[in-house]
Amino acid sequence: MKDVEKIMGLIKGICPEGVFPGNSGDHKVSWRIDPFHVLISTVLSQRTKDRNTFNASSRLFKEFNTPREIAKAPLETLEELIRPSGFPKAKAMAIKEISRRVHEEMGGEVPKTIEELLTLPMVGRKTANCVLSYGFGIDAICVDTHVHRISNRIGLVKTRNPEETEYALKKIVPKHLWIDVNSLLVRFGQTVCQPRNPHCWDCPICSFCDYYSKIYIKSRTSTHT
Repeated sequence: MKDVEKIMGLIKGICPEGVFPGNSGDHKVSWRIDPFHVLISTVLSQRTKDRNTFNASSRLFKEFNTPREIAKAPLETLEELIRPSGFPKAKAMAIKEISRRVHEEMGGEVPKTIEELLTLPMVGRKTANCVLSYGFGIDAICVDTHVHRISNRIGLVKTRNPEETEYALKKIVPKHLWIDVNSLLVRFGQTVCQPRNPHCWDCPICSFCDYYSKIYIKSRTSTHT
């Protein structure tokens, strides 16, 4: 079994600034980091790039900052504000309904259980776990495309989808590192372990990595023979 704590420590050495949806790592967010803002930003992050999420979240929260304000805002206005995140119609409808339910049915408080969060529009396990970990500080593993890809590339897990990856990582990652898994691996995936052409020559965990030993080294060897 690979030394997960050692791997995470090495990644943290080159990626000290973790990220989460809405916080690209290159910019400091201007809004309050709380469960509601994390929830809305994570919904906006679906099927788009991190910088687009940051831009859309910044535009939205500059105009409407509370569940009540977003719930009462015209749908067309919300669509225009969040347009950088893509799929503005679907996402605007979702964040408006989420805001309405939080405001009218939940006393203005975002629920802090995964079961309740999953009842909200466009909220799956990734979004729910992001809210738990970054919004409430509850130990949870948020698995997005970066975490799923890198965990399998390194060889920490052998899974087919993000949900399987979440459960597999919970078995091998010490609980005090659960929140760090997403924060660090997302930044690591943006800067070093990129989807295409990962920077294996500049990677601090290459000695732990299955991709490095089984694919990268072989490809380099064959190129020079």
